[in-house]
Parts: sequence; C-alpha cells; structure tokens
Amino acid sequence: MPERVVRLAEEVGQVTGQTMQGIEQVAKSTKMLALNALIESARAGERGAGFAVVAREVSEVADRARTLSEDLSGELRPRIAELTELGHQLVARVRGQRLADLALNAIEIVDRNLYERSCDVRWWATDAAVVDALAPGAPAAAAAFAGRRLGVILRSYTVYLDLWLADAHGRVVAHGSSTRARDAVGSDVSGQAWFRAAMATRDSDDYAALDVEQHAGLGATTATYATAVREGGRADGRPVGALGAFFDWEHQAQTIVEGVRLTPAERESTRVLLLDRDGLVLAASDRVGVLHERVALCTDGQPSGTYTADGTTVGFALTPGYETYPGLGWYGALVQRH
Repeated sequence: MPERVVRLAEEVGQVTGQTMQGIEQVAKSTKMLALNALIESARAGERGAGFAVVAREVSEVADRARTLSEDLSGELRPRIAELTELGHQLVARVRGQRLADLALNAIEIVDRNLYERSCDVRWWATDAAVVDALAPGAPAAAAAFAGRRLGVILRSYTVYLDLWLADAHGRVVAHGSSTRARDAVGSDVSGQAWFRAAMATRDSDDYAALDVEQHAGLGATTATYATAVREGGRADGRPVGALGAFFDWEHQAQTIVEGVRLTPAERESTRVLLLDRDGLVLAASDRVGVLHERVALCTDGQPSGTYTADGTTVGFALTPGYETYPGLGWYGALVQRH
C-alpha cells in the first residue's frame, strides 16, 4: 500500500508536469497567433481595426493562461515533491518496522526453544538412572543403564546431538548417541567450559547456557546446556557430576532463519541473521559468515528498531527472554538491500 501511494504521487507529478507544459505551449502558440493577427490588422488599416481589438484580447488571454499555468505549476511542484518524499519515508518506515517485527519473531522462537532446553537438562539431571550412575560405588551396570536411558531420551528429543554424563572428576561415564562420539565414554571433560559451569551451579534450579560453538567431539555446531547431577537427586544435594545436553544448533537455527515469512522477492534481497551479544553471526539465511563474521548493529541503546545504511534497511530486535529463561543478549536481525 505505501509503495502504491508513492507510485501515484510520482505519476501525478509526471502528469501534472506534462499538462503544464502543454498549457504553456498552447499559450505560446496563442500569443504568436495574436501577434500575427495584429500585424495583419495593421496592414489592413482601418478595415482591420476591429480585428486588432480581438487580437489584443486574445494576446491578453494567452498571457493570463501562461501566468496561471506558471502559478499552478509553482504551487503543485513542491507539494507533489513533498508528497513523494513523504511517501518514500512512509515506505521506508513501514518496511523497516516489518523487518524489526520479523526479527523479534525470529529471536522469540529462539528464546522459547532454548527455554525448553534449559528445562530439559535440569529435569534429566534428576532422572533416577542418571543419579544412580554417579552414586558412590555404583557398579558399571548402572552407568550402562544410564547410557541406555539417555539413548531413549535422545531418540525422542531429536533436537539434540548427544547427552553426556560425567562424574565429579570430569570423566564421561555414559552418553546417549549410538552414532556420534563413540569414544566419549572414558574421555576427560574436566577442562571443558560446560562441565566447569555445571559443577558451579548453585542448586538443581540452576543451569549453564554456553555460547554456540563448533564441538570437535561431535563434529557439529552446538549450543550446550548443562547442570550438576546432585547426590540423591536432591535440589540442594552435593554435586556428584554433570549432565551436558548438546543442542543441534546449526540445523534448528537454520530452520528458524529460513522460515521467516518473506515474499519470494524479499527473500532474494534479504538476509536473516541471529547474532550474539557481540554481533557474531550465529546463523544466517544465506549460510555465510556463521561463527566468523561480526555485524555491528546501530541500536542506539534500543531493544528493537530499524535504520538505513549503505543501501540497506536493517530491522533488529534484542532477545526478550521467555519465562525463566532470560536470554543471552542475542539479536534477531534482517538486512534488506534496496
């Protein structure tokens, strides 16, 4: 609709300009005819005197028509120009707000998705099989059973790459995947960020959300959620190990950025991005620059908004969080070429 207003304003400007030129040309032609008539009436002497009066009147009418045309053109031209400019501004504002709304929708989907991940890991860390596998003196069969239990969970929750269970020393005692990281059991993860963060959680309501990264052991991009497994499964129990849930970030995030509702024409000229707090590209609809490129958003301290830069319109939105998940300071952003 705003684009149609701009086109109409431009068309009115063109038609008005052409019409004013036509009127001015008619006035010039009429003026010329009047002058020729005066010349001929002068040659005719007294017999042309009456015709001379008519010729002068016609000349005056031509002058008035030309003056009116110039006045009308002078009045209309700046107003049409202003209307056109206002139309362009309206188009830019509507386009920018649409991009910002789509950016907010994308980051809200991410928030809701990751909120569920934070709930999953805290719940599974209290599963009896998981707790029993880390109990003092637990037999090897307990760890094996925990692995099978994690496998059942993993087959149902296909958004995860794997689930790893490590003891208090950082030794992996069980994991759920039968196709990934087959050498995970027995490996030492005590130096990995997810394990250290999990062991530092305050109680069973607490969890750690790690930055998106390329996980060497799993050979994929993950967003890891972790928490401590506590003695007896009690909320305030002593940490006896850690559970790490490795979310399949690349596939899930790509589904989100490619699923933003754009028209085919918009999709050709628009890049949909998920950015971390520092502008690092976490996901991109064109799959370019992921975990390498940084985008500097001009937010002016606002949680959402739009602006134009370098021939593009940018719409952005800061993560609002969802339920008990506060978000990680990430942004959704759409960059559309003009």
